[in-house]
Amino acid sequence: MRIVTRADFDGVVCAVILFEAEDIKIPVRWMEPSEIQKGLADIRKGDILANLPYNRNCSMWFDHHYSNQTDQAFDGAFEIAPSAAGVVYKYYKHKLDKNFDELIRETDRIDSADLGMDEVMFPEKYPYVLLSMTINGNQREDEPYWNRVVDLLRTHDIHTTIKDKEVAAHCRTVVEENRLYKDHLLKHTTLNQHVAVTDFRPVGQAPPGNRFLVYSLFRDASVSVKIRYDNGSRDKVVVSVGHSIFNRTCNVNVGKMLSDFEGGGHKGAGACNFHSSKADEYIPKIIDILIENK
Repeated sequence: MRIVTRADFDGVVCAVILFEAEDIKIPVRWMEPSEIQKGLADIRKGDILANLPYNRNCSMWFDHHYSNQTDQAFDGAFEIAPSAAGVVYKYYKHKLDKNFDELIRETDRIDSADLGMDEVMFPEKYPYVLLSMTINGNQREDEPYWNRVVDLLRTHDIHTTIKDKEVAAHCRTVVEENRLYKDHLLKHTTLNQHVAVTDFRPVGQAPPGNRFLVYSLFRDASVSVKIRYDNGSRDKVVVSVGHSIFNRTCNVNVGKMLSDFEGGGHKGAGACNFHSSKADEYIPKIIDILIENK
């Protein structure tokens, strides 16, 4: 039996709950949604899939993304909810010895972007928010760190976790990255009516940073589009779209829209991954839909 989940904070907390609820002895298999969507994933009988699209080979599935709904029968739970971890916790809470209410409450807020301006501008003042920013699925070399955070959150509170030597080092890195990321956003973002478009393709490897920061810098924008190469490879382009968490006037269902562009996600946020040859076709269409705002 394996836990198969995504390398973001929601996926980390899914793993925390699943390890506590099930007799699982092997490490998490970290995976990106596009691997499943494009049939590249090795999903096996016995796998518990969480925070990822459904795959018929798994034995249990938990998710909350609008675009991942399925008509197929499955064991587990699906619900349009603030976080996948919350769906997992609701399913297993009756058999858990530990109380993870606070962890799930904070995961719900972070994954649904229910954050205030101060939390976005100064995440170092908010331990859960800062910790969540240290989990970046684009940095595959950090896999041992993701596993460490899972282990820490199973047995320690947030204040002890954040003081762990390795976690503290990652937190310091995030604070510095956010400082530099602000400069990159200002240099590479243009405001197209109410759509903030950040194109990191000219810099090659997209810089890491606070995904909500763009909304504090471009407050007239109701939605953001971030364009980058996939882990520095110019063969693949990733487009991330998100409703502003401060100017909530975007009407587009992002997950539904991106399902037409080889991606998916929530109503308010999502991403798609496609071959670079399709960029000139896909990206203008995405921006036009967002400008139309229907």
